[in-house]
Amino acid sequence: MRLQNLGILAILAVATTAFWVAFNQPREEAGWNGRITGISYSPYRTGQNPNGGPHPTPEQMDEDLRIMSERVDRVRVYTTQDGQNIVPGLAQKYDMTVTLGAWVDNRKERSEREVRDVVKLARTHHNVDRVIVGNEALLRAELTVPELIQYIRRVRDQVQLPVSTAETWDVWLANPELAQAVDFIAVQILPYWDGTEIGQAVESVFQRYQQLRRTFPDKKIVLSEVGWPSDGRMRLESVPSRVNQASFIRQFLARADDWGLDYYVIEAFDQPWKHSTEGGVGAYWGIWNSDRTPKFAFQGTLIERPQWPLLAGLSVALGALFSLVFFRRAQHLRVPGRFLFAGILQGLAIGTVWVGYVTATKYLTPSAMLVWGVLVLSMILLAVILLAEGREMIDALWSKAMRRGFRPLKVDPARQHWPKVSIHLPIYNEPPQMVMQTIDSLLRLDYPALEVVVVDNNTKDEDVWRPVEAYCADKTDRVKFLHIPHCPGFKAQALNIALANTAPDAEIVGVVDSDYLVQADWLKSLVPYFDRKEVGFVQAPQDHRDAHVSPFKRMINWEYAGFFNIGMVQRNEDNAIIQHGTMTLIRRQALVETGQWGEWCIVEDAELGLRLLEAGWESVYVNHSFGHGLSPDSFSGFKRQRFRWAYGAVQILKRHWRALLPWDRSTKLTGAQRYHFVMGWLPWFADALSVVLAVLGLVWTAGLLAFPKHFDFPLSIFLAPTIAVFAFKLIRFFWLYSAKVKCEFGDCVRAGVAGLALTYTIGYAMLSGLFTRKLPFHRTPKMEDKPALVQALAMARTEAVMLVLLIAGGLAIGLRFGTLDREAWVWSATLFVQATPYAAAVYTAVRDALPKVGLFGRLRKPAIANPGDPSSADARP
Repeated sequence: MRLQNLGILAILAVATTAFWVAFNQPREEAGWNGRITGISYSPYRTGQNPNGGPHPTPEQMDEDLRIMSERVDRVRVYTTQDGQNIVPGLAQKYDMTVTLGAWVDNRKERSEREVRDVVKLARTHHNVDRVIVGNEALLRAELTVPELIQYIRRVRDQVQLPVSTAETWDVWLANPELAQAVDFIAVQILPYWDGTEIGQAVESVFQRYQQLRRTFPDKKIVLSEVGWPSDGRMRLESVPSRVNQASFIRQFLARADDWGLDYYVIEAFDQPWKHSTEGGVGAYWGIWNSDRTPKFAFQGTLIERPQWPLLAGLSVALGALFSLVFFRRAQHLRVPGRFLFAGILQGLAIGTVWVGYVTATKYLTPSAMLVWGVLVLSMILLAVILLAEGREMIDALWSKAMRRGFRPLKVDPARQHWPKVSIHLPIYNEPPQMVMQTIDSLLRLDYPALEVVVVDNNTKDEDVWRPVEAYCADKTDRVKFLHIPHCPGFKAQALNIALANTAPDAEIVGVVDSDYLVQADWLKSLVPYFDRKEVGFVQAPQDHRDAHVSPFKRMINWEYAGFFNIGMVQRNEDNAIIQHGTMTLIRRQALVETGQWGEWCIVEDAELGLRLLEAGWESVYVNHSFGHGLSPDSFSGFKRQRFRWAYGAVQILKRHWRALLPWDRSTKLTGAQRYHFVMGWLPWFADALSVVLAVLGLVWTAGLLAFPKHFDFPLSIFLAPTIAVFAFKLIRFFWLYSAKVKCEFGDCVRAGVAGLALTYTIGYAMLSGLFTRKLPFHRTPKMEDKPALVQALAMARTEAVMLVLLIAGGLAIGLRFGTLDREAWVWSATLFVQATPYAAAVYTAVRDALPKVGLFGRLRKPAIANPGDPSSADARP
């Protein structure tokens, strides 16, 4: 096995290296060895901002000019304010020419200061060669053409230098009168914003240049901004990257030398502050990083990440570390299982290194850091869920043999001792006929030492509980009936009352829901497991007998089947099953010693099971249905039941969280048991996170649509894994169901839809459990007089609203931005993925309503109503 594991690691190491090689292919590009004629210069560094400061110091600007002077002849500045009035004097030390800028806009007082100071500096410093009044003021609609011309004329009248304004090529073409008011055309030609493919980018610059020359033959053309970003969002065919930036700059500079162009490359240094005004791409136009290190060389082969061998090595090492830890606990797995899970671990290692690299190379504002932090935490949770569900899948499919595969025991005819069993039947407001059927099935059990304790709690209507009392009166030798008119502890208190009224010689307590019909061999098949003194409880699965009633019941019954045929089986391997409150047998001694049923918890059965394991008792799970009950009658009932389970899970975690910590030694829980309980409930917390992220996604979408300059798309590095994990979960679901549940493909699909339909319900329950102590009241819409379709939508009204909003948001983003950049369509796809659970909920609700009657008929009431106790369901992850 050790050689096999080493072979797996070797294969994954090669694959990981190949991955990094594939994304860092060298590009051969002609070098350039000359001096840059001109460059745009903004002196702000990381943490500095022109909008409120802090501003660069004179020493920092002096350092910048020294760095630029080694390759650049001329700098263009955009303003004379905020201390930048010293740039001409500093540049003179390094024999650099300065093109002064006056930033004029709709702020009249500031614009006046700009004009006054630019005139003063132009007259004072002999190394100033020209003045540019305004930068894209018309493009941003901050000034009108006459207003801008007035500023230009005022400066021209006071200086003996060429004066112009800087605008994009299309603004110049649209405003020929502006060209008549300037001494030269200062044009910004940035093919990235036109969505040009990098291979055509330089050519497009010269095409625009020629077009302007033809349009304004008597004017000098100066490229006031020309460049390419090294990072940011893809726009049409324009892909920002370091290699693309270096390729563009090299090609442009070589051709500009041949043509004798007058230009300013944008820009000298990355400007992180622009992230908040121009989106992510605005920060990455510099040919030096914000820390003043060069981004690329002007000679030699170009590679996107020159340090990729280090990144590959870290990925291999981290993946190997993860896998070696995994291999220690994977002795029971066959080679395909070990290889697949090690592959998942290696993928997570690559993702970890990639996210770390991207984080280290991004400029993050405080708000961006907050968003980034939320996204990173979300990715961590996704990774943990991926590991947990991937491990469950691999254990289920590739274990060599079951370690604790319990089966129904064959009755030994010679067996003399059968410990007495007391079966407790809690009921609340149940149809009498249904309860009588359950009692009859219990009395038909083939077991020699048996009693049944029926406890009716909180039922007010005597017409409901009196018939059951009368029915039990004829069977007092085997059945006890108790009516508790006021039972604030609901089912848990009723069970404790039943325990107090249990026969003194009863050694085992069984619990059955009031709608169950049990098989005669249930007790004889399972009670012998208690011969082992370590066994505290024995559990058989929940099952239902009404799947044939409607397509809706069929789909939810197959949804239940997944947990009992997969989850419980795998948990049983590590003695970590969830106890659920029907078809369960408990050693009376264990029940009493651990504190009986917890009346504080709405899922007292699961909580008791955890307490029994904490006390060191063993559990037994026999995956054989010995009893069948009734499933929820409607989608509303289905949701209410799962809401209780999820809410109760949070109650348990809030009470027992210390015992689940890996270093806690106050209980006898094993590491594997802690793992199963934490990881079993974690996907429900993921549902809570998905609800929060869906709401935040809608808010962010509104921001993107209404304020595109202030909202940017989250990076694909975070959005793509969400889609990938969703795809993995689908594959895992169908793979496991086909192997372990053995249902038809159509039933598998519908079971998956039913489970997905509960995402919002579970998420809301988990959030409610975190912030409340008492189960919230849920009002069921009264729609009996409405068409079936209306009633169905009422059962999923919140989900329907979310579905409409998410779909509309995805379409709106696609229509407005989808053709512009990659992040836009990835964001749209993410919104559509987020909408999937809500679509499943609406479908399930409609599926519940429509088969019962025609499309617009009334919902048929169920033949047997089964409202149940508010705390009558179990909790299971």
